[in-house]
Amino acid sequence: MSSSQLDGTDDPVVIVGMALEAPGGIETADDYWSLLSERREALGHFPADRDWSIRELLDGSRRDGFKRIHDLGGFLSSGALFDPAFFGISPREAVAMDPQQRIALRIAWRTLENSGINPDDLAGHDVGCYVGASGLEYGPQLAEFSHHSGHLITGTSLGVISGRIAYTLDLAGPALTVDTSCSSALAAFHVAVQALRSGDCDMALAGGVCVMGSPGYFVEFSKQHALSDDGHCRPYSASASGTIWAEGAGMFLLQRRSRAVSDGRHILAEVRATAVNQDGRTTGLTAPSGHAQTRLFQKAIRSAGVRPEEVGMIEGHGTGTRLGDRTELRSLAQTYGSSAPGTGAVLGSVKSNVGHAQAAAGALGLAKVLIAADRGAVPASLHTDHASREINWEEQGLRLATELTPWPAVNGQRIAAVSAFGMSGTNAHAIVAMPDDEVA
Repeated sequence: MSSSQLDGTDDPVVIVGMALEAPGGIETADDYWSLLSERREALGHFPADRDWSIRELLDGSRRDGFKRIHDLGGFLSSGALFDPAFFGISPREAVAMDPQQRIALRIAWRTLENSGINPDDLAGHDVGCYVGASGLEYGPQLAEFSHHSGHLITGTSLGVISGRIAYTLDLAGPALTVDTSCSSALAAFHVAVQALRSGDCDMALAGGVCVMGSPGYFVEFSKQHALSDDGHCRPYSASASGTIWAEGAGMFLLQRRSRAVSDGRHILAEVRATAVNQDGRTTGLTAPSGHAQTRLFQKAIRSAGVRPEEVGMIEGHGTGTRLGDRTELRSLAQTYGSSAPGTGAVLGSVKSNVGHAQAAAGALGLAKVLIAADRGAVPASLHTDHASREINWEEQGLRLATELTPWPAVNGQRIAAVSAFGMSGTNAHAIVAMPDDEVA
């Protein structure tokens, strides 16, 4: 077998379907684009239907050693909604299921429908399922005797998030839940791409999901002084002061190009490269490594077979924390910086609109890229009146997305990079090329 056959360049992996759910009631690509292009922020007050002690949470963050928690976050309005009968699940079992299982199952179904596939037709086929997710304290402890005992062991298992999809749809390919913290979705996407290239499956669902069962992450980041000063996420801004937590889900259907063409699928994007690596030992377990990120970005560029200046859009991780943004900006500038001022890639982060969706962050970022390419424009990141001073933007060639920016096709395609990293130390990066339908 030739090297080109091994790395997939003869028959690349392509994206043929997509579905998403984001804060603000976003459930379609059109809704998502409206949110992004109209420069709206989809943050809201803490949900009142989850038995969270909100007043205690807000008051508790005022004690010594903590940073104030604001009553703002990016929460899914659909987080508690689910039709168990549609999927053949009893109401008692449905309540015992982590909402992440419910939403992942629902969004997998919608992704297949978006691809023109009747999910029932996949029974017994080698379809893989790769979902990025993290455990977020849903429901009672397993040791508690409750009405839901007997269903909790599957209802709260991370592994069952992907397994539930495979079981319900009777899929015979691999089913893996990937937890690398905030890079989980993009890491799962990477594993799915590799699985298709190696022949582990003929088709793959890949993405990520996040629904918070408790406000615990707000408390932890309050103690670490890594929450935003005012409850708004300001990626790559000089006024960035911390992140704001959110929820979301995004999923994609992947195939080899030859199979997609044979099946008559509409190709949304070609996956030019994916890569993951690890920070190793840094100044702290959760501290990012600029060296590791630079190595990863440059490895992905080489694997993609593109020049850095061909990348027109970068959807960064962009947590809005000073350390995270500084590290990422310097690494991106080293890799994607253009020698011609004003011509480099346009950089932004959807976290400015919806907050930090944790394990689903990379999925929402990739969905933004696909939709932006379809519209031929890069939407502005919010709260970027004054760009971060950590890099010299003009000299280092990146452009911050401060307004809706036209994104013309070059040689019949638009190329973008998507990045994610997590407190696990795992960095993930993807480079995708979207065909211009008017040219194709």
